Amino acid sequence: MLRVAVVGSGPSGCYTAQSLVQLDNDVCVDVLDRLPCPYGLVRYGVAPDHEKIKSLQNNLRTVLEHERVRFLGGVRIGPDGVPGARLRELYHAVVYCVGAATDRHLGIPGEELPGSWSATEFVSWYSGHPDFPEHERNGAPDHDGFVAGASSAVVIGVGNVAVDVTRMLARGATELSPTDIPQGALTALAASRVTDIDMVGRRGPSQARFTTKELRELGSLPDTEVTVDPRELELDPAYADPSGLPAPQRRNVEVLRSWAASPPRDARHRIRLRFFLRPVELLAEAGRVGSVRFERTMPDGRGGVTGTGRYEDIAAQLVLRSVGYRGVPLEGLPFDAASGTVPHLAGRVLREGAVAPGEYVAGWIKRGPTGVIGTNRPCAKETVMSLLEDAAALAGRELPGDPLTALRTDGVEPVEWPGWQSIERAEAQLGASLGRGVVKLPDWQSLMNAVHGGAH
Repeated sequence: MLRVAVVGSGPSGCYTAQSLVQLDNDVCVDVLDRLPCPYGLVRYGVAPDHEKIKSLQNNLRTVLEHERVRFLGGVRIGPDGVPGARLRELYHAVVYCVGAATDRHLGIPGEELPGSWSATEFVSWYSGHPDFPEHERNGAPDHDGFVAGASSAVVIGVGNVAVDVTRMLARGATELSPTDIPQGALTALAASRVTDIDMVGRRGPSQARFTTKELRELGSLPDTEVTVDPRELELDPAYADPSGLPAPQRRNVEVLRSWAASPPRDARHRIRLRFFLRPVELLAEAGRVGSVRFERTMPDGRGGVTGTGRYEDIAAQLVLRSVGYRGVPLEGLPFDAASGTVPHLAGRVLREGAVAPGEYVAGWIKRGPTGVIGTNRPCAKETVMSLLEDAAALAGRELPGDPLTALRTDGVEPVEWPGWQSIERAEAQLGASLGRGVVKLPDWQSLMNAVHGGAH
């Protein structure tokens, strides 16, 4: 029997486990996760109002309930946890599916001002990620520090995460209450005085990274007006005739064109989509961010943009930076800092150009933060095919017994599937007590109390 550890229980980890048990009846898989909860970014990255996408958890649940798959949550790998070398002793193979754990920075003055946050932090807050309180800064120990005192917000970036955070800022309590958003975040957003939201990109509409489905959602928000300045759109050479664009970008331009032609109307929230503006500085006001200075850009004729030396300040007491994710080095594994990935050959980890037996990668740490959730399925299958090709050589090594027994002997107490089911029950009970559906437990203490039966 081949024993495989999959590190990470998000889509790439679950698809890896699924392919392994489907393609080989002699494989047992332990899916390890640092958190006591499975599903990765489906639980902690998909916006709460995207319930259809979040329902993917039901598919991932089926994988984790397979008779030859075990979920072992609350297991930290690397520093302050189980060393990677120890995993290699306990399993014939280890597949790392850990995603891209940090956000990119703008690298401009004022980025660290109070009121300036990465979109990742904002998403972690409204998604109830238990790590979020550990990363608070800017003198905002309470979660409503995001929106408290803000009337205008700037979202820097024009990808789907930027659209998500823009949409969440414009959502009301009526729309969010039926979701699993933590009660603290719901209360703060319900009390928010943010009415003006600018979502800003440094390039043109034909190069924006959001999908048309996400974009259209902004236009369907209650009591919200979406505007686009036609003069900014016209700076894009492809705007006048989008017929040569790939279909997704062409559809985006068509949606923006329709908004640019729409007459203004009264609404509580105003979302402005801005283009050809590059952030150069966050400006302080009363000790926190008060506005963002942008330089007007223009197409450089090579697919990029160049500065024009003209500047514009946009008022904002809240700035959310959504300019991409980056992978971080994993203890004991090689790392390509330029791409933020682990060097590999069809999923096999490469050490100084040579295949490292028994070590594999899948997901964002393999290919970088690209694609949608479904992209992880073929990515995982490629890695699994490599692993199974190596299986005969890997299985020849004798293991010290059941890895779970060895981990417990080492002092590690994983949260097994019944522990996760206890968390689910506690979240259902919390929601019922609040007159809502399932409501997430947003901190480590509450989660672990639930695992051990202490939450009601």
